[in-house]
Amino acid sequence: MIWISLGLAAVGLFLSAFFSGSETGFYRATRLRLVLDAMGGDLVSRGLLWLSNHASLFVATTLVGNNLANYLTTLAIVMGTQALVTGHGHAVELIAPLVLAPVLFVYGELLPKNLFLEAPNRLLRRGGPLFLVFLVLFFPISILLWGLNKLLARFMGESPEQVRLTLARRELQRVLEEGHEAGILHQAQRGLAQGIFAVANQPITRFTTPLDRLPRARSDMSKQDVLRLARRYRISAMPVESPDAAAELIGYLRVIDLELSNSEGISPLRRLLTIPETASHLSALMQMQSAKESLARVVADQGQTIGIVTADRLREPLFRGAQP
Repeated sequence: MIWISLGLAAVGLFLSAFFSGSETGFYRATRLRLVLDAMGGDLVSRGLLWLSNHASLFVATTLVGNNLANYLTTLAIVMGTQALVTGHGHAVELIAPLVLAPVLFVYGELLPKNLFLEAPNRLLRRGGPLFLVFLVLFFPISILLWGLNKLLARFMGESPEQVRLTLARRELQRVLEEGHEAGILHQAQRGLAQGIFAVANQPITRFTTPLDRLPRARSDMSKQDVLRLARRYRISAMPVESPDAAAELIGYLRVIDLELSNSEGISPLRRLLTIPETASHLSALMQMQSAKESLARVVADQGQTIGIVTADRLREPLFRGAQP
């Protein structure tokens, strides 16, 4: 009986250490490393990469494994106590878990978590085959927990895609910090990347200037009047509207092009990009950079113009955190 209890205790302690450490390593590992190893043909890395895209299934497997480890450890303590103590030793049965609790905490939780924290990719890769085996063994129970998680997420409104994006963003921030510490990235480059993370998903309407607050030129205005208006408001690009009562936007002009032009009229006019109000900051900036345009108008679903957005206004928050 004592040898069986020792064997169960050893298995339970190993499973507790394995699943506790794997959980820490999974959230600490660099996803980019998993992608590169998977592209290199490593089957284990492919399995771990698939799990990273299905984090709830990984958590469910870890939860089942930890519960199994706790059950085996508890059973081993009870069997060992009954084998060593004859009669009704209720006091010993209560004292034994208290005495063994520090051992279980140190070797089953604290030590493996610290090891996986220091070398997440290496240890996760070595323990990957065993974890994938447990994934198959626990799948009937894990799939029930996974389904329950999906059901709760639907009622609570929590999107798994948002969780994955948050984890990916934290991972990229760690990569940037490590690159800065290693001397690969300068402070300005790191600040630029952090600025992109901060505003990438913000709506374009936050950076849009309403038409009534923006100076506009008319197509029948003279060159000198437009230049005077640009100097007054200190702007480098200006939308142009038709001179009729509708006052529709027909394009925009850049002050530098107008200054260098030999024509007395306000030419050349540039095409005014149209960006939907549902677009994000980063997608709008990329669209304007690809078209090499300085101004764009933001429109609602019905097609009416909400306001004007400039490339300078979109680039400003990116470099705000990049100052040395």
